[in-house]
Parts: sequence; C-alpha cells; structure tokens
Amino acid sequence: MKTKSILPFNWRRELDIETNFSIDDDIILLDKPVIDSTFQYPFRVDVNVSIICIKGTTEGFINLKPVYTESPCFITILPGQIMQNKSISDDFSGLFMVMSKKFCDSLMPNAQESLPLSISVRNNPVTPLNDEGLDGMIRYFEMLKRIINEKDHPYRLEVARYLTLSFFYGVCVDFHKFEDNTKKTNNEILLEKFIGLIEKYHNKERGLEFYAGKLCITSKHLAKVIKEISGKQANDLIDEHVVLEAKALLKSTNMTIEQISDELNFPSQSFFGKYFKRVTGMSPKEYKSKG
Repeated sequence: MKTKSILPFNWRRELDIETNFSIDDDIILLDKPVIDSTFQYPFRVDVNVSIICIKGTTEGFINLKPVYTESPCFITILPGQIMQNKSISDDFSGLFMVMSKKFCDSLMPNAQESLPLSISVRNNPVTPLNDEGLDGMIRYFEMLKRIINEKDHPYRLEVARYLTLSFFYGVCVDFHKFEDNTKKTNNEILLEKFIGLIEKYHNKERGLEFYAGKLCITSKHLAKVIKEISGKQANDLIDEHVVLEAKALLKSTNMTIEQISDELNFPSQSFFGKYFKRVTGMSPKEYKSKG
C-alpha cells in the first residue's frame, strides 16, 4: 500500500496572524491579515477560502487558469484546487473566511443541489462587486464574527452554518449572472470539457486518445480544435496539468519522488523524472529543493 502524508497548508502562518474568531477548524475568520508570503509555488488547497477584497489587486493562477482581481471583489477558492500567486499589491486589504471541506459539505449535503454553484465558482472564482454588494458582504462577515465570538452559545456552529448557507445562496445569483453574460461557441465549450476531463483524469491518463474517446470525437479533430481555440497543443495542456500536480505534491507534501511517480501513474521514477525535466527544464529533486 502506498503511503503519503499531505501537509495541510498553514494559513495562519502564511497570513502572519492569530485570530480569536474561529470554531475549531471548521471556520476561521481573518480580519484584514498582513500577507508576507507571495505563495510563489503551486499548492493544493484543502479548505474553502473566500476573500472579500476591499482594497488592492492580486494576480495568480487557479488550476492553471490566470486570475486577476481588482477591488472591490469576492474571491472563492474551492477545496482541491491548486493555487499559485504571482503578485499582491502593497495596499491589498481583505477579509478572509477559511472553511473546512467538512463544514462546506454540510452546507449542501445533496450533491445535485450543490453542483450548479460549484461549477459557477470554478468557472468564475472572482466576482466584481459594487459598493452595495461590498457593504452587504462586510455586514455578513461582521454578523459571522459576532456569532463566532459568542463562545457560550450552544448552537453557534449551527447558526454559522445557516447564516453562511443563506449568504452563498445570495451570492450564487451573482455568480450565475456573471456566467450568463458570456456566450460560448461550441468549440469553446469543447475546450472547457477537455480541460475538465484533464483535471479529473490527469493523474492516471496522459494520452490524447483517451480524452478524445471521452468526448466521442477523433484525437485529430480534438487536437485541431484545441490548437485553434487555446493556441496551445492539446498534449501540452495535459503535460501542464500533470506537472502542476507534481509541483504541488513536491512542495506541499512530504511524499518521496518515488511515491509521487506512483501517484501520477508513471511506469517508473526514472520515467517520471525525464517527463518532469522535459516540461520544466529541471529534475523533480532540483525543483523540490529549490528555495
């Protein structure tokens, strides 16, 4: 049996703050923390992170998708996504809500009910806000703080859960409005489906024929459409996701290179090393030890 030890991302350390506003590890509120780290390496998020951006800008990537934020806006990063930050402006100010996957799952236990919101957030992790929207989100944050601060309240977790559920149902409308404003061509939809399949299967499948089969088209047609729409070779998109996963495992876990090779379904550690070096220009060992 393969063994691995995933090291949870230490938000409190990276955001350089202690907080009294938390309910165990289920929900943690960070009030305008000072961000010292720029998260220059990819890491997999194991919590839900929602940020009410009050001031400043950020630039980075979520699952390889470039993300630029400009205040005021609302940012959501879902459990399981791989994040890499490129820059944070010196004047950045935001309110952070860190929620465990267990807490988030309890909000909408019905998978079919939560799917539309999850898809909307994945497609649009950043929602621009007007002054009214920003004020409403800040008021929600302050209400949540007051509930969490009532340490003797016997039902404060339940109150926080229903308050958060109401909040996200309201935000869901804005997510869908933002999504509905963008009409996509059939080829753009095919690209999205292709990338969705890569995100799901990249740790097991790296052949274009597999993905073409899932999409019920020929690999030749898939390669042609992906090149036309994205400007990249389809195989390069697969490589990017595989290497991104490898980078996150190398930097945010204590798995050995051999374990990572097994995790990503490579026939051998040597094959994995050559693959990684071909794409990145350095060996997995060099990347892991890079400061």
